Amino acid sequence: MKSTGIVRKVDELGRVVIPKELRRTLGIEEKDPVEIYIDGDKIILKKYLPNGEKEDVISSLEKMAASSKNPNVIDVIDRAIKLIR
Repeated sequence: MKSTGIVRKVDELGRVVIPKELRRTLGIEEKDPVEIYIDGDKIILKKYLPNGEKEDVISSLEKMAASSKNPNVIDVIDRAIKLIR
């Protein structure tokens, strides 16, 4: 897991603001549904995609990776696919 160095406080209603930079990186826009998971003592937030959309996104990313010659781009795409699954 990669640390962002960003710390946010939980407000009186239990809300936490997801920083704009992270939302932009993960493609999370206003009103997008987000899934919440628990892994031990961690809370994991993940942009929700219905199964059909997940497969479409994964397929598009795999095509992008196959056409790229940049190992850094391929690595980022592979990590994105793992997050989506």
